[in-house]
Amino acid sequence: MKADLHCHSYISDGLLAPAAVVRRAAANGVELLALTDHDETSGLDEAREAARALNLRFLNGVEISVTWRDSTIHIVGLGIDPDNAELGAGLATIRAGRDERAKKIAEGLAEIGIHGALEGAALHVKNANLIGRVHFARFLVKQKLARDVSSVFEHYLVRGKPGYVEHRWADLEQAVAWITAAGGIAVIAHPGRYNLSTNQRGHFYSAFKACGGGGIEVCYGTRNASQQQEAARVARKYGFAASCASDFHGVGESRADLGAISPLPEDLTPVWAGLM
Repeated sequence: MKADLHCHSYISDGLLAPAAVVRRAAANGVELLALTDHDETSGLDEAREAARALNLRFLNGVEISVTWRDSTIHIVGLGIDPDNAELGAGLATIRAGRDERAKKIAEGLAEIGIHGALEGAALHVKNANLIGRVHFARFLVKQKLARDVSSVFEHYLVRGKPGYVEHRWADLEQAVAWITAAGGIAVIAHPGRYNLSTNQRGHFYSAFKACGGGGIEVCYGTRNASQQQEAARVARKYGFAASCASDFHGVGESRADLGAISPLPEDLTPVWAGLM
């Protein structure tokens, strides 16, 4: 099955409406799609209706920001009930934290002479309940202070740069518990992108499994074959189900288009096997 179980709409930091994401996925031959906006589920109804009209199989999803030992990790929840009260309350607390972080990012940029960043970022936000670093990045690109979004992160928004803000997200155990309470399965997003040592990775995978985590993205928006091979090895070692994910945000801003993902190794159990 051609599945894409991690992508974003403008409900969080994507460029397209939820229905437009679904239409693009269908046009690209995707057979099973999950919309996984950051810390937000309000785009799922629109996406599900669009998928139904196109006879495209659809899973409810979300991507939750987690702090684990001072590192930010993203956990995708698949097959969730978006109306679950425990999940909804948890996501609301994370979104509130995003507002405070945004103010601090703007303050940091103002200190180096970039004024009006909060208001400028807000012009790129479609969902007033959620503002993120990508919205600041798009503002800085429009101001011609960087050539593209990736350059903004490199020069302004990562650790040690003026727009970087230390922030504590949900605990790993909390995020997995919210997803599980909502009837979903917790999946480690793009595992090759985290700045963790080999020893730290082992501890993280063990902690994730111990608190009920069940999956890992094996084939995702990366051209690094060794990262995908390592994710497959982790899936085998820890018994995780394997997921496919483009992490699509929009044309020109994503490592991979919707559905442009390598197939899973045949010996791994696909995450959708337990969700359909």
